[in-house]
Amino acid sequence: MKLLTLNCHSWMEDRQEEKIKIIANTIKEERYDVVALQEVNQSINREYIFQNIKKDNFAFILLKELESLGCMEYRMLWDFSHIGFDKYEEGVSILTKHKIEKYDSFFITKSQDQAFWKTRKIVGATIKINEEVIDFYSCHLGWWLDEEEPFKYQVDQLLSTMKKDRLTFFMGDFNNDAFVEGEGYDYLIEKGLYDTFSMAKENDSGITVKGKIAGWSSNEQDLRLDLILSNKKIDIKYSKVIFNGTNKPIVSDHYGVEIETEGF
Repeated sequence: MKLLTLNCHSWMEDRQEEKIKIIANTIKEERYDVVALQEVNQSINREYIFQNIKKDNFAFILLKELESLGCMEYRMLWDFSHIGFDKYEEGVSILTKHKIEKYDSFFITKSQDQAFWKTRKIVGATIKINEEVIDFYSCHLGWWLDEEEPFKYQVDQLLSTMKKDRLTFFMGDFNNDAFVEGEGYDYLIEKGLYDTFSMAKENDSGITVKGKIAGWSSNEQDLRLDLILSNKKIDIKYSKVIFNGTNKPIVSDHYGVEIETEGF
């Protein structure tokens, strides 16, 4: 089973159409079972085309690009978290080539005001892969020291939805550097989650952010913010950073993470 997570920084990138093509071609090439995307934007003032999806929804455009490449089997989920950059409805998304048995979306922040930029929503999907039912969540959490929307509260809300007897993956931008001890990453591990990066037989640096980006305007360090976590110990063939200029061209202010499991 192959998984990918990517914070897209969508419609804020230069050469955005070219980068969509790079992402789509990579999905076609790698045949990911599940793709979790964050900062998946659509314009506030565009018209709806179905349900909550507007014409320029980034995940929808990506799906159409995949279809143009002959990848007709992928389907998408998306929901709106908050207004971003004063002009977008920003959300999170899941793409999968498997049948979605059940899906959900829910707030993990104290605020449910979508006009407030710190409001966070999660999209989840229950998917059967090789006869095993697995839960996947696309996650975009806040910051460790945020007094308005504490990170611990968000994690506790997220994990309260988890079915402990079912394999679950939490994929996304956790906005906490895994290299920093005693903060958000350690809290996730203390709550019983396992980092697929650490379990992988083969991995790399894990770095997904270099320098200053939105939300990290003072950063001068290499950060590992983007993670694929599980609630059970499993065999991981590899964990690799992607879209970093070495393993595929850069497509966002975040790099992505891809893993391949063994036994699924």
